[in-house]
Amino acid sequence: MTKQVLFVQGGGEGTHDDWDDKLVASLKRELGPRYSILYPRMPDEAEPSYAAWKPALVEEIAGLDDDAIVVGHSIGGTVLINVLTELPTAHKLSAVLLIAAPFVGEGGWPSDDVAPMDNAGARLPPATPVYLFQGSDDDTTPAVHLDLYARAIPQAHVRRLESRDHQLNNDMTEVAEEIRALA
Repeated sequence: MTKQVLFVQGGGEGTHDDWDDKLVASLKRELGPRYSILYPRMPDEAEPSYAAWKPALVEEIAGLDDDAIVVGHSIGGTVLINVLTELPTAHKLSAVLLIAAPFVGEGGWPSDDVAPMDNAGARLPPATPVYLFQGSDDDTTPAVHLDLYARAIPQAHVRRLESRDHQLNNDMTEVAEEIRALA
């Protein structure tokens, strides 16, 4: 049986097909056939909003097997973690991984539709490991956002990746290593 990994794309025109598809391809190569990568297209990717993406994510998460893994990139990670803190899930997740996710709250980015994430760790299932990844050369999401998430989710495992950009240079090696280590 294969283990499910839900990958939530970032936002912006063409992100699903022209940007994050490279992250998904790298993750598939690194993980191999024992993992099934689910990569749904989020609604209105050019203008991502919590109101539009939340129902799509709730539906995707509801369709997952127990012990699935969820990965969110950029604004997809921000929306994913907010959905997970708001909704009790009937599924037990193996892990939550955020990649270059903008932090919403004090010190981070403002948002009209995403709640501040200041106490996100207290609102997540306590037994679900959380991993935070950020490249040192990310010019989209400032490095301080990783620190803000680490403070908001004190149980999270923080991975700072040297010389990696917002797309982790399209190399998901370290992300795949953490996923395989969960088995």
